Amino acid sequence: MNRFLTTAAIVLGCLLPASTVFSAEKSASPLKVGTGMRVITPDPLLPVTGGLGTPSPVKEKRGDLTARAIVFEQGDTRVAIVSLDLIGFPMVLGNRVRAKVPQIPAKNILIGSTHTHSAPDCYGFPDGKGGNTGDLDYMDRVCNLAAEAIEEALANRQPASLRIATGEARGKIAYNYYAPDLYDRRMSVLQAVDPQGKPIATLVNYATHPEVLGTDVGILSPDLVGPLCDRLEAQAGGMAIFMNGAQGGMVTADNRILGEPKEGGRGYWKDARTWDECLRIGHTMADEAVRIVGTAPIQREPTLFCAAIEVRFPVDSDLMWAIILGSPLKYPHNQDHSITARVNVVNLGTAQILTIPGEALPNIGFYLKRKMHGQHNLLFGLTNDAFGYILTKVDYKSFPRYDYVSRTSLGEQTGEIFIEKSLEFIDRCPRPDAAQ
Repeated sequence: MNRFLTTAAIVLGCLLPASTVFSAEKSASPLKVGTGMRVITPDPLLPVTGGLGTPSPVKEKRGDLTARAIVFEQGDTRVAIVSLDLIGFPMVLGNRVRAKVPQIPAKNILIGSTHTHSAPDCYGFPDGKGGNTGDLDYMDRVCNLAAEAIEEALANRQPASLRIATGEARGKIAYNYYAPDLYDRRMSVLQAVDPQGKPIATLVNYATHPEVLGTDVGILSPDLVGPLCDRLEAQAGGMAIFMNGAQGGMVTADNRILGEPKEGGRGYWKDARTWDECLRIGHTMADEAVRIVGTAPIQREPTLFCAAIEVRFPVDSDLMWAIILGSPLKYPHNQDHSITARVNVVNLGTAQILTIPGEALPNIGFYLKRKMHGQHNLLFGLTNDAFGYILTKVDYKSFPRYDYVSRTSLGEQTGEIFIEKSLEFIDRCPRPDAAQ
């Protein structure tokens, strides 16, 4: 048997046998929820990145980059969900954040990035000249501010109930750049409300690249996520938070100018790379989130559960291995040419959440949601780590269009291992409330 396909161990402060099955007993403790936020916009502004390559200089900002945190508490269980307006946030930095918040078990702090392409590099990509493309002082500042946001959320926790809903988001929001109709139109919305029914926090889970502006227009920005959160907070109250989904290869913002096709006749259009377009898409998403969650019943005694596994992935890509070895962040890696990533399962009321340590292609997202056990199944992409694209072996290097996503994937087996280990893990976890 391949050494990378051995059963992963469940992390609960120590490693337990893979045969472990968790108790599904319902807690009598009330749920408490708190929120916190910090601005992480660099001052002075820094160049922005869309991935590998030299970051692009900027001359202005539109909106602020933020660290947004929600803490859920039930009895002895605490879980933090953190969203950062960055293209990615590797686990080596996430662990710095976790170490600053000892009140929550490290395995229960889920840190994801929105994947905006208009923020500074937090990977520390080697630049081929002995340096890197990031600013290490800025990365330290982000870690400190993210920890402060979690601490604030802890201090603000209060009794709460939940409203959870999933529905197709309407309007011109996203599409698949590689194959326009192959993307997940479903938006899941998880809203915590106080005893009077007033929203404390609204979490939007939807798969798309926030790259309306991109890296070449000279603007630092949370992109469409900023207007989404601003409008949602104005309409619903409380704090808004966006967690991306399975948006790899290449589910992106639908800023196409449909009346202006590109030359070549292959189904590509010119794009509207403007702040007004960020406002349009972000506001549309906020309006849809309000509509989708608007009629959801209140769950007054939701159960909270969280566990994690660590999964080893072989690194077959010379490019990705060079990043792991060459970054000043000193990415942890194994002697057998592999890396280890954390995957979480969280049950919250009728919802089940699975984290993805990178950018899974939409077919993987559809499959996982179909196999998960919640009434509402949420995927948190680019969470706990951000190791490139995750695609199945049948997609890997199959088409010229997949050359880039294959080259910036860990390897051909990444998707297979992730699917297998995630589903084994989910089946060992208790089922969410509606599926007991």
